[in-house]
Amino acid sequence: MMLQFPDLVKMKTKKMVFEDVYAARDSATLEQLKELSSKRRVIEESINESSFVTEAIAREMYGGFTSPLQQDLHKLEEYLPLLENLIFHADLVSSDWKMFRWTSDLKIRWASSLSSSSFFNLRGPRFFQIDSLRFELGMTLFLYGAILRERALEVLPTDLVQSATLFREAAGVYHHLAHEVLPMLEPALPAERPPEAISSVSTAMSLICMAEAQAVTIRKAEEKGTTVGLLAKLHYGVTQLLDEAYDMLYKETRECKDISSRFAVCKVIGIYIFLQCPT
Repeated sequence: MMLQFPDLVKMKTKKMVFEDVYAARDSATLEQLKELSSKRRVIEESINESSFVTEAIAREMYGGFTSPLQQDLHKLEEYLPLLENLIFHADLVSSDWKMFRWTSDLKIRWASSLSSSSFFNLRGPRFFQIDSLRFELGMTLFLYGAILRERALEVLPTDLVQSATLFREAAGVYHHLAHEVLPMLEPALPAERPPEAISSVSTAMSLICMAEAQAVTIRKAEEKGTTVGLLAKLHYGVTQLLDEAYDMLYKETRECKDISSRFAVCKVIGIYIFLQCPT
């Protein structure tokens, strides 16, 4: 079996209403801002566990999916393109002081699932506020990757092919986050930042998801009676990915005081357990 680490998806966020902050010069822009707020609201309610929608209504609203994880993926896939469109237009007028003020007034706040304080803070999660739309994009994409990974674990007992595909998709999300999104956020990051906003953490997550995808492929290969020599090469490939991921996570737990060492230990040991246990 594979040791699960569901804490990854336990991120929290505060409510945001885009149309209350950004000035709209025409009705079309206002409607787009309202739609953005609406799509984000269902994500807020889901991860903050504040939704009162019944299972039957949720299934009807979100593509007919019965799995809450599938429903959450559907919500994120509707929100992310709208957010990226806002960022594109905001960048065009980034030198305008009003845009900077509006974004600050938005108060983009997220609580980390990887922070050591998230495990031991009895007063509730600690929220980080960073006045950048790319912070919103980065945290949302990290959540998207985490839910893809949880969905891969969910279908693992019944569909190895789909599970491996979902792990690879999660790896791709984290790779994009580490190389395309977070480097552009770096100049705006304060000294105290959530681990999800650190590029190397997303790189490590990408490597881990790739290792998990290959581990599932190994299980499928064993079912097909693949030769021992080829299986050994596949196992070696997994250990290489894990070693690289572990090195990154170990370095971050030494340099970033707020990242939980429990995260690094659970993630890496968990995959080794998966590889060593019989199917």
